[in-house]
Amino acid sequence: MDVKHIRNFSIIAHIDHGKSTLADRMLQITGTVDSRQFKDQILDDMDLERERGITIKASAVMMKYDYNGETYMLNLIDTPGHVDFHYEVSRALAACEGAILVVDATQGVEAQTVANTYLAIESGAEILPVLNKIDLPSAQPDATAEEIEHILGMKKNYCFKISAKTGIGVKELLDAVCELLPPPADRSGEPVAALIFDSHFDEYRGVICYVRIFAGKLTVKQKIKLIGSGKIYQILELGKFGPKMTPVSELGTGEVGYVIANIKGLSDITIGDTITDAVQPAEKPIPGYKKPMQMVFADFYPGDDTDYSKLRKAFEKLSLNDSSFSFFPQNSPALGFGFRCGFLGLLHIDIIQERLERENDIDVVQTAPTVSYEIVTTDGAVKKIDSPSELPDVTQIKELREPFVTLEIITHTDSIGGIMKLAENRRCTLIKTDYISQTRVMLEYKAPLAEIVYDFYDQLKGISRGYATMDYKFTGFEESDLVKIDILVNKTAVDALTLIVHRSNSEARGRKIITKLRKAIPRHQFEIPLQVAIGGKIIARETIKSFRKDVTAKLYGGDVTRKMKLLKKQKEGKKRMKSIGSVQIPQKAFMSILDTSD
Repeated sequence: MDVKHIRNFSIIAHIDHGKSTLADRMLQITGTVDSRQFKDQILDDMDLERERGITIKASAVMMKYDYNGETYMLNLIDTPGHVDFHYEVSRALAACEGAILVVDATQGVEAQTVANTYLAIESGAEILPVLNKIDLPSAQPDATAEEIEHILGMKKNYCFKISAKTGIGVKELLDAVCELLPPPADRSGEPVAALIFDSHFDEYRGVICYVRIFAGKLTVKQKIKLIGSGKIYQILELGKFGPKMTPVSELGTGEVGYVIANIKGLSDITIGDTITDAVQPAEKPIPGYKKPMQMVFADFYPGDDTDYSKLRKAFEKLSLNDSSFSFFPQNSPALGFGFRCGFLGLLHIDIIQERLERENDIDVVQTAPTVSYEIVTTDGAVKKIDSPSELPDVTQIKELREPFVTLEIITHTDSIGGIMKLAENRRCTLIKTDYISQTRVMLEYKAPLAEIVYDFYDQLKGISRGYATMDYKFTGFEESDLVKIDILVNKTAVDALTLIVHRSNSEARGRKIITKLRKAIPRHQFEIPLQVAIGGKIIARETIKSFRKDVTAKLYGGDVTRKMKLLKKQKEGKKRMKSIGSVQIPQKAFMSILDTSD
């Protein structure tokens, strides 16, 4: 197809503003999916996506659309809206020339709307602002258009008004995509250069690469080279997403599709790598992506019915499909062999754990999530640590730095007081306040990531009765007055329970943690002491009492020495058991140390 009739675009929005519904409607209007095959959220093919009603993975589809008597090829890449999957959005935008920005006319501009718009502007995409859900009685399209102009700097008169659910205005939007979004640059005469923007693993066909062709063309049986790894393969199958995988004989400049080339090794492919011809390679690779920065870390250990090698295989499979997730081996005296894993946020952890258990049928024990820190040693070296247990002795540390973020909160004006109090308690510093409208305000804070990553969002939703939204962006590491809290269970430090906190609330936090642990760890046949140590000094202790079996029950009267003899015998047995007995620590105990509520 002529390049000037191709349009590559993404749909970007805040979570729940109607991206997937708009994609559904476009597929119906263009006749890509007939009414018999149609189902809601058709591009969300993971069970988890359909259950939770959110998009987790970006997905691609090719539509044919007639406009002004000519047929256009529209390549749509649907993206997630949650802050944890920000990286998926940036990858999708790198493969597009345009973006449709969807804003819910009943909710207005939200925190993720702002973040995703800036991503699109940075990638150089042409943006079409769209007001969705205009059919609802509570819709305020004019007020929302004012917000778009005020915050995002787009003319309010240029906003398209649609209802993705009923289909109002969607045909006009498709016309605008053909008319207003730019076509790809015509580089069909140059050596082939294709960007890998996603991939997934198939048990029978190996790695399936999702590609966008920027120059030249790919054909079946062609020998290709991956510029990043230097490896050479032969193309077995090319195809497009319609939305099912449909084989084609070639993919030309500007087109989006998939490549199967007998790539068996999970580690052979890198998202963002460039595919070129093995004989006439392109001079330089297409600019890829910045490697995603993992912000939150947690340990995963095999559960009761899982072995270490099975867990490793499952992680390898997941990391191919999700390059923003990383893992490396870890050994804990308390929990044995496992993996230290890096994530983009808490929802990301939750999704990975659920995918592990569902797709691979394995049972895992997950420790409490922590953020990464930076230390400057006494000899001037800067080291990054992803686990509090890696922290060296205090005498070797000159400076301890924690990650800070710029936090944007959009809320109704009547909950400002409660939100400011919450932010102050979490060591956040207010940078600016911006009134979006008479009833809504955007607060910008400088915040320590460790304080907002766990339950801050839940508390925010509670204070604002569900209205507030937030987004954060990593800004860098800064020095803070931090200390390490060690938790000793049965006089043994459990590294998976270790955490780093601010000195100002370390003692109160330590006492709170062991009170919660006392309730979370079940009673054993022997007494278990729980202790909190800061810098080697024990500051608090709790005791989990042992089960009491009445060994004197069979005595009826008689001499008291008989009773004492039986109790002494029981005491000796428990003493021996205590020295060799291991304490079973359940999953909820690891998570209870993060709960900051009383």
